[in-house]
Amino acid sequence: MQDTSATLTLDALGISYERHVYDYDPSAGKLGVAAAAALGLSPDHVLKTLMVQIDGRPACVVLPADRELDFARVAQAFGGRKAKMLSRPDAEQRTGYRIGGVSPFGQRSAVPTAFEQCGMDGPPVVINGGHQGLLIELSPQDALTATGGLVADLVKPL
Repeated sequence: MQDTSATLTLDALGISYERHVYDYDPSAGKLGVAAAAALGLSPDHVLKTLMVQIDGRPACVVLPADRELDFARVAQAFGGRKAKMLSRPDAEQRTGYRIGGVSPFGQRSAVPTAFEQCGMDGPPVVINGGHQGLLIELSPQDALTATGGLVADLVKPL
């Protein structure tokens, strides 16, 4: 598979990663969970990337594929009052990626990024690599370094 803005960004930063290619299914209800299943990985090990608005400003959040955002916690993590999802067209235009291929790395316009705290102090994580059907595996610390991201409690309690 060819390089993407995400892989080129990681390469430029000297961050090592492993590529995982899978058959992308656009009809899957939960794309991250489907990607995890396609690769035989636990959905809490595969992180999904979502684009949100905090008080009207775009931001990026990364969380386990099997978890749901808590918008109040997301707003709080970014020091805002209200969070909501960015529309699909706005997310694709802002990031330069198609939905199902959005990566927190190498986005067209840099935005603040937050990672859900669970799983960010353990083994490598798997995150979208900037193309539908491409995931990349890297250390949580390298993911934070590459995005300048923060770690926060972003999900609804189980």
